[in-house]
Amino acid sequence: MTRFTSLSYLLAVLLLGALLLSALAGCSRMRFVVDLVPADDGLSETVVHEDDGARWRSPKVALIDVTGLIADIRRPGLLTRGENPVAEYVESLRRAEDDPRVQAIIVRINSPGGTVTASDVVYRETVRFRERTGKPVIVLMGDVAASGGYYLACAADRIVAHPTTVTGSIGVIMQTFNFSEGLRRIGIHADAIVSGEKKAAGSPFQTMEPDHRALLQDMVNEFYDNFISTVTTNRTGLSDEQINTITDGRVVTGRQAQELGLIDEIGDLHTAFAAAKELAGLPAARLVKYHRALQHVGSAYAESPKGSSSTQLNLMQLNLDGATMHGQPNFFYLWDPAAFGQ
Repeated sequence: MTRFTSLSYLLAVLLLGALLLSALAGCSRMRFVVDLVPADDGLSETVVHEDDGARWRSPKVALIDVTGLIADIRRPGLLTRGENPVAEYVESLRRAEDDPRVQAIIVRINSPGGTVTASDVVYRETVRFRERTGKPVIVLMGDVAASGGYYLACAADRIVAHPTTVTGSIGVIMQTFNFSEGLRRIGIHADAIVSGEKKAAGSPFQTMEPDHRALLQDMVNEFYDNFISTVTTNRTGLSDEQINTITDGRVVTGRQAQELGLIDEIGDLHTAFAAAKELAGLPAARLVKYHRALQHVGSAYAESPKGSSSTQLNLMQLNLDGATMHGQPNFFYLWDPAAFGQ
């Protein structure tokens, strides 16, 4: 293929992409931009707020978003390769750790939770960040910071929530389905060949045996005990009555969470920024937001570039993205009444 033909082919692909985007956008205003981006596609930063008197060499507080389902898989977006939320979160922590001007971080959580393991991974990485760097970690809760989202929040030095935040849901769920009755009605019978009597535990094609249920229940109980231990280790001073109340799976508002000892104070992004400066001993600082190249960041509230599914706050959609990611049941620290009927 000649150089001229290759160029023509590239332009044709770009034109086709522009036409497709225009068709998807309908009558909305759009721009089609061809620009150079860094070869490594690493994280960039934009100053989204700064105190009076702050200069370009002033200390920084990094704002890191955790949005959507917490799962160790790539979530594709429209015409994009998407992001793995766990990988991107750890990348953001390393960026903040390697920058000596970053003196504290704010982890803004807007998530109903996620898988048990992914939630534990981001929690442990946050604890290690605090231990290695000594930099304060402030959690700011958004619309929802429940279950695995609250599990992550336990790694913070201080937790701030909006009064309208939905949080709590301390517990574990493994959602299974039983299609056997419906399949029998249409003449379909499952007949699995297994290597052991418990290999098919949780299969949707057969009624769950009592010993299978007991096996899975033991696993749920173990993960639940771990969750409670994480909460009580990090939220010291809770009474037995408070622990019994907050660990029954209920969700609460931000104000109720403060009364129950789940969070430290009610506020917003400015409150979290002030707390970060206080704990880091900073009289003035700049607030920076991490993002991918070419993403427009007009304020601290700009969307994170994680693909369309990650910014989706429909809880049913969030659950389906994760529950079907391996084609089998999974264990979740997740609050999702739309999917689980809770």
